[in-house]
Amino acid sequence: MKGQINVKTENIFPVIKKFLYSDHEIFLREIVSNAVDATQKLKTLSSLGDVKGDLGDVTIEVKVDKKNKTLSVIDRGIGMTQEEVEKYITQIAFSGAEEFLEKFKGKSEAEANALIGHFGLGFFSSFMVSSQVEIFTKSYKDAPAVHWTCDGDTEYTVEECDKKERGTEIVMHISEDCEDFLEEGKILELLRKYCKFMPVAIKFGREKYWEDSETEKDKDGNPKRVEKEKDRIINDTNPLWKRKPSELKEEDYNKFYRELYPMNFEDPLFHIHLNVDYPFNLTGILYFPKVKRNIDPTLEKIQLYCNQVFVTDSVEGVVPQYMMLLRGVLDSPDIPLNVSRSYLQSDQNVKKISSHISKKVADKLEEISKNEHDDFLKKWDDLKVFIEYGMLSDEKFYDRMKDVYVLKNTDGEFFTFEDYKKKIEPLQTDKNKTLIYLYARNTDEQYAYIQAAKDKGYDVLLMDGVLDSHFINMLEQKFSSARFVRIDSDVINKIIEKDEKIPSKLNEEECNKVKELIEESIDKQKFTIQTESLEESSQPITVTQNEFMRRMREMSEIGGGGMASLYGDMPESYNLVVNTNHPIIWDILHSDDTEHRKEVISQLKDLALLSQGLLKGSALDEFIKRSTKIIK
Repeated sequence: MKGQINVKTENIFPVIKKFLYSDHEIFLREIVSNAVDATQKLKTLSSLGDVKGDLGDVTIEVKVDKKNKTLSVIDRGIGMTQEEVEKYITQIAFSGAEEFLEKFKGKSEAEANALIGHFGLGFFSSFMVSSQVEIFTKSYKDAPAVHWTCDGDTEYTVEECDKKERGTEIVMHISEDCEDFLEEGKILELLRKYCKFMPVAIKFGREKYWEDSETEKDKDGNPKRVEKEKDRIINDTNPLWKRKPSELKEEDYNKFYRELYPMNFEDPLFHIHLNVDYPFNLTGILYFPKVKRNIDPTLEKIQLYCNQVFVTDSVEGVVPQYMMLLRGVLDSPDIPLNVSRSYLQSDQNVKKISSHISKKVADKLEEISKNEHDDFLKKWDDLKVFIEYGMLSDEKFYDRMKDVYVLKNTDGEFFTFEDYKKKIEPLQTDKNKTLIYLYARNTDEQYAYIQAAKDKGYDVLLMDGVLDSHFINMLEQKFSSARFVRIDSDVINKIIEKDEKIPSKLNEEECNKVKELIEESIDKQKFTIQTESLEESSQPITVTQNEFMRRMREMSEIGGGGMASLYGDMPESYNLVVNTNHPIIWDILHSDDTEHRKEVISQLKDLALLSQGLLKGSALDEFIKRSTKIIK
């Protein structure tokens, strides 16, 4: 029997091909998903007693016939009668397609993509890669088998056939421009990507393995290893996130993590097993990975599933941006398979899921901070960037984490915000009653500056994270009457100014003279000379860098925006702070040997630059030669 699809346009298939899916490879997921649904329906009917007897093997099979240029998906599920084929294929699905076209008219491509997921068009994804599609199906009911075929236009044929087994076989005649879908390797790759955890076993071809023979022996009398073949099952029908946490051990979670991300050889820090059934359905496992300093949330992303069917790993709309550093899987039937990113971001269920995930992650962090505090501190360097990212991005997350976050000093000691404030308040409050949080970026490179602060009884934090410039900027807004200052932004006496002053051995005229002498040997575009009266034991010349300018530049480098962008492009500049009470400075001022004076000034300046890693190239070479000469 021939039939005409009841649609008002003959351009339905070109439009579906162009706008239904952004990627043609999705067709295989859709067709296999339909086969899974048919199988699950059969199991449900059987459990209700509506299907009698043993169901037999219900494994779904995917077959490639390269010679005849066909790709087939075969299930042993519920099947369809001719009436059901007419209803579900040529009426409901096509009317869904027609409704899609009506909604699509006048829309941009992005708006059209946002409509996907409402029309039940999965079967027609097969026409994206096929010149012809055939259905061979036999219902579990007592009804003749049916053969339906369509060449991708509005005409189809349907007739009885001699299919003996219950179930449905979809045969796709692959188009010339899509023949890469006849390659076994390509199909295997797609099945492992989209169908890896579908709840019904799926086989594709055969795979080889080695086994000890029960009859054959080698020359030493041991069982001989023989090569055998078996059906290749490509999926795990009962993945870890569907199982009860009480049944699982830590090694089970770590093994699953490596299955998800085979190129990651490190175990995760810890995991969160999600299982929610109200007000939405959500299962999954989220992992906290060890985060490298070079953060790249585009690698090894969270995978999103709908009833164990892979949807996407672009989950920006499902989890908050700062949680993109997590790994793992999320599975929810409340997220449609065919969705665009804009749909995800606007869907109310998705927003609820996102909020719930944030809460569960905060719960977990609070739990391990409280109950496994020593382990929490051991993992802090890896957790820190994630927690800071969240506190910067989400006010609610900040409120949850402000008592969990710990500050770490250069001696490796940890403090809560409140405990650290109590520790430094007596000494590190300046004459303006501002509490000064001193911090270092690198304990080796900034050792002299750290030591100068410790000599005064001050404590120095280690803030070496990639987000720390942004983070301390936020903390200054949260904390009242407080400033964060890097230890090398000025001499310590200027960073924490007290009422008492150290008198200078040089008067104003002598200070100006010293500045003139030193300016002769520096790049005035890059360096500014300033004189300070410090202890005699302090360095004769110290290099410092303005806290505000340096912080803006660091923030700009990792996407600061605002003022950070404005100052980020400005050239680096430094201060050379001259200690007017140091004996060598006194000697320079009063020396009559011009050449010796220049040499000493150059040596002091270069030593100061060397301490900050700023002496390089020819300047470093000149310093080494001069040092050798002085030693001689």
